[in-house]
Amino acid sequence: MKDIIKIRWHGRGGQGVVTASRLVAEAALKEGKNAQAFPAFGAERKGAPIKAFTKISEELILSRSQIYDPDIVVVLDPTILKVERVADGLKKGGIIIVNIEKDPVQLKSELKVDNKVATINATKIALETLGMAITNTSILGAFAKATGIIGLDTIIETTKERFSQGLAEKNINAIKRAYEEVKLS
Repeated sequence: MKDIIKIRWHGRGGQGVVTASRLVAEAALKEGKNAQAFPAFGAERKGAPIKAFTKISEELILSRSQIYDPDIVVVLDPTILKVERVADGLKKGGIIIVNIEKDPVQLKSELKVDNKVATINATKIALETLGMAITNTSILGAFAKATGIIGLDTIIETTKERFSQGLAEKNINAIKRAYEEVKLS
């Protein structure tokens, strides 16, 4: 893996977009890779659209620029699809992972992309496991399965270290469930 894997995260303030991007970077570091994670905020308020970026590579990563040509796009809030063109710049052979109830084949058609599409109802999983619609850890399970870039066990270990014990268990349950329930096309 000599090239940099570029991941662009889309969501709304308060959904854990920045935390998700950082957890993936931390997991990559645990697996001996180099990684960066950083956010890009517009209006800094809960519910406002935000982006975060993660870069992963075997080599040292020197660039700190935003990502305009992602290998992977992750969307934590399906309403973002109506206000942003999330597939813009997505590389051929790239992957889009979306928190949405739709079948990936249907979403692929609606987005008019030839890329691999993964869908997961991360909101439902978050509500049922965490008791709130914070979808970041649910989406991490889908990310692990759809991309294979970071191992599920590493994502779980990183999550355990990030959250207090009770909250960690709930988040780990969300991750495992999303890993099993994600649909790929």
